[in-house]
Amino acid sequence: MKRSYFLGAVFLTAAFVTSSCSQSNSANDEADIKASLDRVNTAINAKDVNAIMAYYSPDESLLVFDALPPRQYAGATAFRKDWEGFLAAFPTTVHNDITDVKIEASGDLAYAHYIDHTSGPDKDGKPQDLTVRITDVYKRINGKWVCVHEHVSFPVDLATGKADLMSKP
Repeated sequence: MKRSYFLGAVFLTAAFVTSSCSQSNSANDEADIKASLDRVNTAINAKDVNAIMAYYSPDESLLVFDALPPRQYAGATAFRKDWEGFLAAFPTTVHNDITDVKIEASGDLAYAHYIDHTSGPDKDGKPQDLTVRITDVYKRINGKWVCVHEHVSFPVDLATGKADLMSKP
């Protein structure tokens, strides 16, 4: 009887420690991903393509569904060119904000969704203002979280067929 009580106590303690560690690891993973999002936001504002691309998987496994044509970018090389074109559309300055961030992590996979707002003058000095929804999927590779899939979208008014670039919830 005492032996079974002891084994039960050991099992419950082990389960509690495993659960606590899992929750702690998840919180740490979520904090790491949030820090990564903060770094990519800073890189966008600095117009630093190398730092932006450090957020993403560096190989051809990266897949991005962008809001603007083409429909998708397969691989880091193709997506880097998209970022270069995007930043060139703001020749002087660009201001980017990431808000409403929600992150979930489990094991070596995680996802986040958030609102991304970009503004700044275009090449003609005309103010540009764009708000999109982004969902990112992350994979831990060699101990580092990298975005392996990104989906960028905005609501569309079905009556007019026009995008709502300043949507609010």
